[in-house]
Amino acid sequence: MQIKDKVGIVTGAASGIGRATAFELINQGVKGIALVDINEESLTTLAQEINIDAGKEVAIACAGDVTDETFRQSVFDLVTERYGIAQIVVPAAGIFRDRLAVKIDHESSVANIYPVDIFRQVLEVNLIHPVYWAMEMIARIAVDRNQRGLKKWRAEETVQGTIIFIGSVSSQGNRGQVSYASTKAGLEGAASTLTKEAMFHGVRTGVIHPGFVDTPLLQGMPEGFVEKNILPDTQLGRLIRPEEIADAICFMIRNSAVSGQLWADAGWHPNAA
Repeated sequence: MQIKDKVGIVTGAASGIGRATAFELINQGVKGIALVDINEESLTTLAQEINIDAGKEVAIACAGDVTDETFRQSVFDLVTERYGIAQIVVPAAGIFRDRLAVKIDHESSVANIYPVDIFRQVLEVNLIHPVYWAMEMIARIAVDRNQRGLKKWRAEETVQGTIIFIGSVSSQGNRGQVSYASTKAGLEGAASTLTKEAMFHGVRTGVIHPGFVDTPLLQGMPEGFVEKNILPDTQLGRLIRPEEIADAICFMIRNSAVSGQLWADAGWHPNAA
């Protein structure tokens, strides 16, 4: 699916992979894009920067909670009103709340299990949010097609929309990431299911699995963690740049022959513990 003149929505757009993806979509010619994030100040600055460079309003800042259904619907409504139906969705907002699944207090011998409320928080942001933003786009494309008397999509129509989920190398399991890894693995199942269902309406779904990317999330790690625990097992010997992931995401959008999952891990292959 060509990106030029399409309409996009990117969540988590204020920083990291989301921000880089927004810029790359603009560079490749989207006619309009919704930048979504909970960080209103950074989001507004980003939209202003993009619009000044473009000389017109091609980006709108939508600050809010991506897990809120009413907010999600309002973003899609605004995008449709300004630019038309969204055809590209990259739900990149995500969090991690890392710790061991079970920790033992050696003095009391009491087990401390990962808090269920924290697990649910990670689940809401990392799994439920992307799946529902994806389904929102599918639903709106399906309704539009139905209203125009179109039924099952046919190849000669060209692809109607593309969703790219942000997975992770942690989807294969990673020590200390029981909640994060679970959500990223869950995206694989969601994408596989939506791929089978949404193509009826002409919508493709894929997952990109980044390795360790130089983003604010990773920068929050303890000092020396990256150098000691990540880089020795990374073939490139460095962290991945957000722009490299954004380029891969846009490749997945443009090339309709690419399906399923793409691993962008910089050759990260951890040694056995």
